Amino acid sequence: MMRPNAKRKPIRLIETGFDSIYLGTVLISAVLLYVSSDAGSERWRFGLMALILGVGDAFHLIPRICAMWDGKTSDPTALRGIGKMIASITMTAFYVVLWGIGANRYADIVTVQMTAAVHTLAVLRIALCLLPQNRWTSGESPLKWAVLRNVPFFALGMSVMALFAAGSRISGGFPFLWLAVLVSFACYLPVVLFSRRNPKVGMLMLPKSCAYAAIVLMGFSLPGA
Repeated sequence: MMRPNAKRKPIRLIETGFDSIYLGTVLISAVLLYVSSDAGSERWRFGLMALILGVGDAFHLIPRICAMWDGKTSDPTALRGIGKMIASITMTAFYVVLWGIGANRYADIVTVQMTAAVHTLAVLRIALCLLPQNRWTSGESPLKWAVLRNVPFFALGMSVMALFAAGSRISGGFPFLWLAVLVSFACYLPVVLFSRRNPKVGMLMLPKSCAYAAIVLMGFSLPGA
């Protein structure tokens, strides 16, 4: 009879391979965007955004990969929880940088009040992530707090999506970026709400990661200066 661990090995191989390719794509893109652009340019900001995304996700994904292959010789629960908290914060910073890119590109339709609202949502999201009630190191954050901390994050993401959707129609550029943001949230929200009842819902994190990688790769369409 095949052992349970043997049955799961193909799944571990697929997940490890996917996570490794995703992290490699984002971090290598960050380096390439940096070295091929002038400081402060849109392309350079995409590099910064990719670096924030890749480093933050590494804190979450690397402990997860290690836990799948270490034979349960150690308990990675606390480390993975801290990694999730860091990734939640860096993901917020990712959208703040992306908003800045859009606000600069589509300055005619962005007001100071809109940018202030976006920054307020980001600060609120980070503050909620840092509260001890999230119980990051316990292995499973309470659903109430998972929903609560994602309310400002969802509003932040939808603000960025709306900006790039409107801006691409008015001024051109990045015609599909808004769609990538929409796909990322369409995949992420069911995981937040339903993965506790049905762990298979967590598979939606794969297309979510692909959407983020697509956003990063759009930066290569920009000039370096």
